[in-house]
This record gives sequence, structure tokens and C-alpha cells, in this order.
Amino acid sequence: MARGNFSQVTEFILLGLSDTRELQLLFFTLFLLAYAMVLLGNLLIIVTVSTDPKLSSPMYFLLCNLSFIDICYTSVTAPRVLVALLSGHKAIAFEGCMAQLFFLHFVGSSEMFLLTVMAFDRYTAICKPLHYAAIMARRACWALVAACWLGGFIHSIVQTVLMLQLPFCGPNTIHSYFCDVPPVVRLACADTALTEWLMASNSGLISLGCFLVLVASYALILAKVQARLSQGHWKALSTCASHVMVVTLFFVPCIFTYLRPAGTLPSDKYVCVIYTIFSPVMNPLIYTLRSNEVKESMWRLWKRGRA
Repeated sequence: MARGNFSQVTEFILLGLSDTRELQLLFFTLFLLAYAMVLLGNLLIIVTVSTDPKLSSPMYFLLCNLSFIDICYTSVTAPRVLVALLSGHKAIAFEGCMAQLFFLHFVGSSEMFLLTVMAFDRYTAICKPLHYAAIMARRACWALVAACWLGGFIHSIVQTVLMLQLPFCGPNTIHSYFCDVPPVVRLACADTALTEWLMASNSGLISLGCFLVLVASYALILAKVQARLSQGHWKALSTCASHVMVVTLFFVPCIFTYLRPAGTLPSDKYVCVIYTIFSPVMNPLIYTLRSNEVKESMWRLWKRGRA
């Protein structure tokens, strides 16, 4: 990757979450367990949905894609964090830092768009059931998923290009456990006010906009089911409640982190743990435990595997 003019920094030092060896071992254990849960849980969802014809509805198609994105998203940061916690090696090359930043925003923003599409799917299923099959046809689902990845790619390219225009010639210590826009842009040897506002407008407004669309869609669903409290609608409302829990855990920390210029407030690396590690862990738990269809399909898959 090309660098901005006068860049002299060849590597960054990621300080991580703690300098205490005992806490580093504790964080290693917690991160390892969380990453294993993300991999196993989401792979199980992908295999279950892919092999069971009964889970062919658009909701489960989108859930399968969400599981794939969660695996990619967590894998951008978790493996390197685990290696650093175990070995104590905290350096990351300039090119590696920029690559991590690019893929983090690429996959992360794609997940934001996909969660918005999933909310639209639930709104259509509950509020427009007679038109659901036509609106959420398989070709439309593929187009929506492709649009999510394309939107994430465009967003990430903008972030990365803005970052590469900055010169880095001074301190190279990042007060975090991964490379991201707020902590890295503070190290630039230039006036970054305009760049910070552009980046905040990009990442922050995407996070806020998707979150507001999600809240609006679930508010419409709630208004719709208030007058029709049948068992099926209570089930749909329960499903939406679990979705709201997931998106709140994911979006609120992102809005806090990105919807402001990097220099206005210190970044909180512990807040980043929520949307980079904890939220991806919750996704497979909430989506499987709240869905009897998925649990029954997993049980059938288990029995076939033992046969």
C-alpha cells in the first residue's frame, strides 16, 4: 500500500489491554474461549442451515450469511490478539496495520448493512405477509447480501484511502489491541481535523443511520402486533426482541466510538471489546436459543452424525 508523504513509521506497537502478565493470561483465556465460541457456534449454524431444507426461508438464509460475516469479523482481530497476549510480541507492520483496519471496516460495515436487511426481512414478514414471498424472493435476497458486501467495501476503501494520505513520522504506540481509525489517526504528524471529521461522518453516520433504521423497523413491527396478539405474532415479537438485543450490543458501542472526531475524547479500548468480541459471541447464542426450528434442526443433524 502506498503511504502519505514523509511517512517514516514502519511499524506500530499495540499496547493491548494490560501490561500485567496475570491479566494478560486472563484475557488470553477469555479471548480464546470467545473466539472458539464464535467459530464453533457460527459454523454450526452455517452447516445446519445449509443441510436442512426446512430452513430455506429468507430469514435463515440471512442468518447463515450473518454467521459467515461474524467469523470473518472476529478473525480480523482475535488471532493476532491471542498471539500477542501469549507471546508478548506487540509490534505490527505499517502495512499489516492498514490491512487490519481495511478488513475490520469492510466486514464490520457489511454486518451493519446485513443486520438492517434482516430487520427489513422481519418487518416484511410480519407487516406484509401476503407480499413476503415476492419481496424476499431468493434472487432478491442474494442481491441484498451482495449490496451489503459492496457497501462495506466502498466504506472501507474510503476509510483506508483517507488514512494512507496521512504522514506518520513520530510516535508509533497505539493504545488499543488492534488497528482502528481513532487510535491510529492520533499518531499522524499533521493537522487531521478535516480527516477526522470525514472519517467520523463516514463510520459514525453509517452506524447511526443503520441503527435508526433498525429501531424504526422494530417500532413499526411493535405497532403492528399490538392489535393482533395471536400466538404467531407473540413469537414474531419475541424474535424481534432478541434481534434488538444483538443490534444494541453491536451498534451503540460503534456509535460511541466513531460518531465523533478522534481527538475530542480518549478512545476506550474496553468498549471495543463489546463490538469486536462480545457481540459476535452473542449472535449464535441468541439466534439459536430463540429459534425452535434451528434447535430442532441441530438435534436432527446431531442424530444423523451419530447414526
